[in-house]
Amino acid sequence: MEFISYEAEGNVGVITITREKALNALNSQVLDELNETLDSVDLDTVRCLILTGAGEKSFVAGADIGEMSTLTKAEGEAFGKKGNDVFRKLETFPIPVIAAINGFALGGGCEISMSCDIRICSENAVFGQPEVGLGITPGFGGTQRLARIVGVGKAKEMIYGARNIKAEEAYRIGLVNNVYPIGELMPAAKKLASTIAANAPIAVRACKKAINEGLDAAMDDAIVIEEKLFGSCFETEDQKAGMGNFLEKDKEKKLKVVPFKNM
Repeated sequence: MEFISYEAEGNVGVITITREKALNALNSQVLDELNETLDSVDLDTVRCLILTGAGEKSFVAGADIGEMSTLTKAEGEAFGKKGNDVFRKLETFPIPVIAAINGFALGGGCEISMSCDIRICSENAVFGQPEVGLGITPGFGGTQRLARIVGVGKAKEMIYGARNIKAEEAYRIGLVNNVYPIGELMPAAKKLASTIAANAPIAVRACKKAINEGLDAAMDDAIVIEEKLFGSCFETEDQKAGMGNFLEKDKEKKLKVVPFKNM
């Protein structure tokens, strides 16, 4: 891999986009390598992923304008599909994915972060969908995910006006979960990932599937999705161990209670 690095630290995997000289901009090779990296993750051991960019200036500054500038209509649509296919794979990946956003998250960078389950960022982060200033629309899901995350009005304001926002506003409108000093971003991401990874993996995966699929369904259908995934957790080792440990601790707690006696 030339532009993607991957390492597993226990139950946590870290994917880093390493095209730092181009502010980690997304070209076809980066997308292909990211796709291959996701396919290579060992889901038997890794329970949570972190996605970040190399350096402190940029998470992903956008899609590669040099590559896009000469595309035909058909090639533009194909490039959009390539990005959307990879981002959708990220969004529906069986395990949770945390975006650790260090610096610029513009265009494709904002879009890839929105494909992740949870977004945390550094204080110098900048978000935006500036595509209309380049004569195009967002092409990797920006018109769809931004409205779902921050609301239609705010999304239209940002997209129509090609307006960038800083970390504080991104937090205020719910685009990110938390903001950290740059030096604390990756430790915070790893701590959160480790917390998630410590929980029952089958249940965590089922929760992700229930939330993602339920968001696109009517409530009556969504609760059926939850019921089935809820039921699928039973008779698993995770469920037996989790409930068994709880009952054992409850039993021990009751045994330690000293009955009150009137003197």
